[in-house]
Amino acid sequence: MRTLPELFRSNRQWAERLKADDPGFFTRLSNQQSPEYLWIGCADSRVPANQIIDLQPGDVFVHRNVANQVIHADLNCLSVLQYAVEVLQVRHVIVCGHYGCGGVQAAFDDQRHGLVDNWLGHLRDVAEKYAPLMSALPPGVDRVDVLCELNVIEQVINVAHTTVVQDAWDRGQPLWIHGWIYALEDGLLNDLAICVDAETRPADARRAAVEACRGRPR
Repeated sequence: MRTLPELFRSNRQWAERLKADDPGFFTRLSNQQSPEYLWIGCADSRVPANQIIDLQPGDVFVHRNVANQVIHADLNCLSVLQYAVEVLQVRHVIVCGHYGCGGVQAAFDDQRHGLVDNWLGHLRDVAEKYAPLMSALPPGVDRVDVLCELNVIEQVINVAHTTVVQDAWDRGQPLWIHGWIYALEDGLLNDLAICVDAETRPADARRAAVEACRGRPR
């Protein structure tokens, strides 16, 4: 089958609803995008950025990959970050993970999963770094959920250490980096108590966030 008629039908219905509510919506959208936020999230189909924060197209610039990682050799992510910061002049970068992340689970398991293992190597480094914290968690705490939180914290720090962000701060551009996590069970976002800006020492922000990191009781 060369086409998916149900998706084209849904697209037309969606566009008609938007035009009915706001006749000038697509005209404005086609002329300019000026989002205030860059969202770096997981590719999981259950975590759609715009819907979660109830924003319209054009309001949030989005990059998604497996387990919401920011890897300094990933030119895809870094190019998105550069465009968002230098061209779109976003003021907030949000790294958002989610509980029950399959990528985090795969990194946590002592098993091979194929090609994705190459991508998850950095996440396994996070798990190894925090192995003492994980082993000391009390019974009833889901260790994979804790690793989901720790991964977000580490990715926030990775964003802060990029040349793109460092250069922005050097020229006085206002820019904040936030770490959040999403719960599939209730649709709610949770702040992981890490927010880094030009005046914040990333190491201090990481330390405070890790100390508050406890996952969710089961």
